Amino acid sequence: MAVPRSEYLSKVWADGIFADRVVFVTGGAGSICSAQTRALVHLGANACIIGRNADKTEAAAREIAKVRKGAKVIGIGGVDVRSFDSLKSAADRCAKELGAIDFVIAGAAGNFVSPLSALSPNGFKAVIEIDTIGTFNTIKATIPYLVQSASRNPNPSPSGATGGRIISVSATFHYTGMPLQSHVSAAKAAVDSLMGSVALEYGPLGITANSIAPGAIEGTEGMERLSSSQLEKKQRTEGVPSGRWGTVRDIADATVFVFSDAGNYVNGTTVVVDGAGWRRHGSLAVGLDANMKYPDFLIRGEISKYLKGGKSTGSKL
Repeated sequence: MAVPRSEYLSKVWADGIFADRVVFVTGGAGSICSAQTRALVHLGANACIIGRNADKTEAAAREIAKVRKGAKVIGIGGVDVRSFDSLKSAADRCAKELGAIDFVIAGAAGNFVSPLSALSPNGFKAVIEIDTIGTFNTIKATIPYLVQSASRNPNPSPSGATGGRIISVSATFHYTGMPLQSHVSAAKAAVDSLMGSVALEYGPLGITANSIAPGAIEGTEGMERLSSSQLEKKQRTEGVPSGRWGTVRDIADATVFVFSDAGNYVNGTTVVVDGAGWRRHGSLAVGLDANMKYPDFLIRGEISKYLKGGKSTGSKL
């Protein structure tokens, strides 16, 4: 049974607005990226989702294809975004089998909780390689196809068809700083900068390049790794002015907007989808239990033991 539309797409979008478009998605089997892909496929697109685990990626592709009769969704596993050659091969296969690449979502990412005092050089490097270098490799592997798509789809188009658009899935930690997230903050700041460079250099060829920055998103593996399972809902959400964590649908809807005819003049920027949470980052308890307060937990070397993954990376300053 297909996932209900209400879980990944609001009612405001007209069916068929992405008919015959093709989207290439790294990290496409993940919680957020699979919702983004479902939304686009529901609205007419075909898709290639990319991942390291072949079984997981192929299974996700089969599930996503159920949202629309006749949808073509290819799961390409065994792809490491840290390898340009691996990504280039996947992009070439996508274009060959589906005919084009019109949209790209650079969504592969890595994260874990760690203070700087316990963060190893290899741990820092791993996040930079997956997030930043992986985004760069995704751009390099797909940009020739996006340029071709943009040339076929003038912006704006009389028909409302769009193409030649890329987004990265970013974060907001680097806006104000976030304890225990120095590696991710550095990686995502670089990702945002990369997308700005794509907009500047390829905008004259019709490309739009943007980031979408989710806040805390309910039910995702990412937040299971960042937020203590011992916190009550009120404790988890009290730092968000909108009073709740986001949903994957919130991110999928933002993606549809940026890729659609409505997003024609959105370029070189970051669309923040977080309920204004980044303005109160000090209240977001990443890696903490209810009784842990800044800066005491850092001085004592305490981190929640109730994070997905289980391994404590606490270390005194």
